[in-house]
Amino acid sequence: MSRVEAPAPPPLAAGTSVAPGYQVLAHLCRTGWLDLYDAWSEERACRCVVKVLRPDRGHDRRLRERLLQEGRWLQAFTHPHLVRAYETAESPEPFVVLETLAGETLAHVIERRRRHRLAADDLAQLGLHLCSALHYLHGQGLLHLDLKPSNIVIDCRRAKVLDLSIARPPGPGPAGVGTFCYLAPEQARGGTLTPAADVWGIGITLFEAATGDVPFDPGESVDGSDGSDGSDGSDSPYGTGAGTGADADDWYPQLEEAAPPVATRRRLPPGLAAAIDACLRPDPDARPTVRALTAALDARLPRVPVRRA
Repeated sequence: MSRVEAPAPPPLAAGTSVAPGYQVLAHLCRTGWLDLYDAWSEERACRCVVKVLRPDRGHDRRLRERLLQEGRWLQAFTHPHLVRAYETAESPEPFVVLETLAGETLAHVIERRRRHRLAADDLAQLGLHLCSALHYLHGQGLLHLDLKPSNIVIDCRRAKVLDLSIARPPGPGPAGVGTFCYLAPEQARGGTLTPAADVWGIGITLFEAATGDVPFDPGESVDGSDGSDGSDGSDSPYGTGAGTGADADDWYPQLEEAAPPVATRRRLPPGLAAAIDACLRPDPDARPTVRALTAALDARLPRVPVRRA
């Protein structure tokens, strides 16, 4: 007889304390392992976002460390295209405090602009922002491994990358870590992971931003969540509950077919289309480096003449 798990306790109510010095204004979302709160910081006299483990996941030491490690990284990193963390603490329960972002996720932008896609110049600019953030992360010895529209916030034409919850150094990685439709082939099958996996992430994000769809039909996707209750956090730009692994019989379309050329879905300037297609080559060694991709995208932008006195 299978054991029926008790439902998770409800989120905290407005006016209660989510962490020392942080009062709940509203519950933002619940993912497979996190609760995210809009909160008021007494110390800073401003709104912020507090990430905590769901009450029914607090016993999981692996998830506790995963949350704390993400917070430590985001506190230490300083980059205009990465979300900032203000505070990370273990007691009384682990929590991470993030800056409040005023924009909307790229996923929301894509959905809102179904009939009017991002202009080619805006796509190139978005790609440059992502390249900048990933170049910095790679310089810190980390791969993001979960780049996708719901993990990017657009605010005043500036992109910010979120969620380092599955980031790791280059090297061997288990199969299926990440989000099903966005995994690079080497992530899906497991094996050595390099910066090329994040180049794939940039490419598939730009493909979706350009066309409104991912290049692969998800079909019957696997459930790689951390015991998700059905929410993936995409309604809130601070956490997505990405999967942590796959079973041996999990199926991934990106292991069986190459991504279609972006030109089959939308007409783009040839150089921009070629740059996106190059990111989605099945062989990671055949993809451009972040530096080469930056140069290719930058070449697509109009040049502003410099006035000299």
